[in-house]
Amino acid sequence: MDDAGKLFLGGSRKPDDTLKKAEYLHLKFGNRHGLVTGATGTGKTVTLQVMAEGFSAAGVPVFCSDIKGDLSGIAAMGEPKDFLLKRAEQIQFADYDNAAFPTIFWDLYGEKGHRVRTTIAEMGPLLLARLMDATEAQEGVLNIAFKIADEGGLPLLDLKDLQALLTYMGEHAGEISQRYGFVSKASVGSLQRGLLVLEQQGAEHFFGEPALKITDIMRTSQDGRGVISVLAADKLMMNPRLYATFLLWLLSELFEELPEVGDPEKPRLVFFFDEAHLLFSEAPKVLLERVEQVVRLIRSKGVGVYFITQNPLDVPETVLAQLGNRVQHALRAYTPREQKAVKTAADTFRANPEFKTDEAITQLGTGEALVSTLEGKGAPSMVERTLIRPPAARIGPLTDDERRKILNTSPVAGQYDKDIDRESAFEILMARAEKAGKAPMPKRAEVEPEAEAAPKDDSAAGRWSLPGFGNDEAEEEEAPRKKAGAGRAGYQRETVIEAAMKSAARSVASQVANQIGRALVRGILGSLKR
Repeated sequence: MDDAGKLFLGGSRKPDDTLKKAEYLHLKFGNRHGLVTGATGTGKTVTLQVMAEGFSAAGVPVFCSDIKGDLSGIAAMGEPKDFLLKRAEQIQFADYDNAAFPTIFWDLYGEKGHRVRTTIAEMGPLLLARLMDATEAQEGVLNIAFKIADEGGLPLLDLKDLQALLTYMGEHAGEISQRYGFVSKASVGSLQRGLLVLEQQGAEHFFGEPALKITDIMRTSQDGRGVISVLAADKLMMNPRLYATFLLWLLSELFEELPEVGDPEKPRLVFFFDEAHLLFSEAPKVLLERVEQVVRLIRSKGVGVYFITQNPLDVPETVLAQLGNRVQHALRAYTPREQKAVKTAADTFRANPEFKTDEAITQLGTGEALVSTLEGKGAPSMVERTLIRPPAARIGPLTDDERRKILNTSPVAGQYDKDIDRESAFEILMARAEKAGKAPMPKRAEVEPEAEAAPKDDSAAGRWSLPGFGNDEAEEEEAPRKKAGAGRAGYQRETVIEAAMKSAARSVASQVANQIGRALVRGILGSLKR
């Protein structure tokens, strides 16, 4: 599998169907990304398994999704079946042997793997807006919500935290609009309904603590092999937008957390993005631009991203141009769109004079693919018609007992399986609302003399606050003043002292907000930088 820094993918054939040469993926170009495409049933999943096994054997951790449940067999030793032995003989794979690979199973629902979560704050407004299919106006409200949370010290951990914050924003829409920009109660209401829909779809399982540590998907085993993290996604695929957003969040976390390493001898992690069309389908332009930017830059972090999809047209051209290693399984070409897809796929390969690429794509058999990888100084190799090597691990799913045994002996067993619900935005806002509701109202006689007095140093004028919370005592003092002033006839102009104090308060608020804003910085896709 690992022959002097190369992963064996299979054997290419001559026009007379005899073996031509072995086809490899060079480890030093593993972080230059890749693409595996082909119609259903042509062998994409087995190719993914073969590549994951190869990277693991070379000591490279792997993250991949198990869409149908049959990729879980990578954790069990394969069996020497006749058709696999025949394929090994066809490509002269003399070292073919069966093996099992170190595997950690993950599952957003905690049913077929360890729970995997993130917090609302870590995901950020851009990806959350994508998850909720928010309009431009609603996305603007989400950005303001995150700004208020960041500045006000309100941890957004789960859905109830964001729901509580949106309730607060709806109640104080007027004051918030003056400070941050227009906040429509209609947009707030739409976002609250969207959160209820997410909860019904099971997204509450994804948000909370303990959040996933990136280091736990970048492990190596005691024998030096890379651990393969497999996300159980058969149930998750019932909510395709959550699936795509989760993988995109994970990719953004890798981008934000990992340091620059340039071009290493082998990748630090290989990330397989299965069903990649779900990432790009109907995505807003700003998100596509940032995904393209992440894919372009993350290779310098030592991460290789491999998109798995049926049709090369599913991937935007700006992203497609960055995918150096290509494996193309058979495509059908009955409709005009399918014919266009075949031509697009053919045009992305370096032509081979021995055959016509567009014709070969429609003639490939199961387990056969057109392969082109980077070689030399990073130039793509000439496309070759290749028989993909047989996997060493099992082809097919694990039994429930086998999966349970692996989970019980996992290096992260017990770390993510129990929810932690610490104090966050929900509890803080509820406590402040309760305190404000129980506070006794001062009598008017007690308030009148204070109305003409200058505020004390610890009053609301000397501290930064958000409307409606964070300064309960000051608000209690301010409310009766307003009530007393309302009883006076005519319009009351503010005094010079009052105007000066308001100006000072605004100055303090600006300074505090700038200081806090520098402490919380978000990355390209909106996730928090640590």
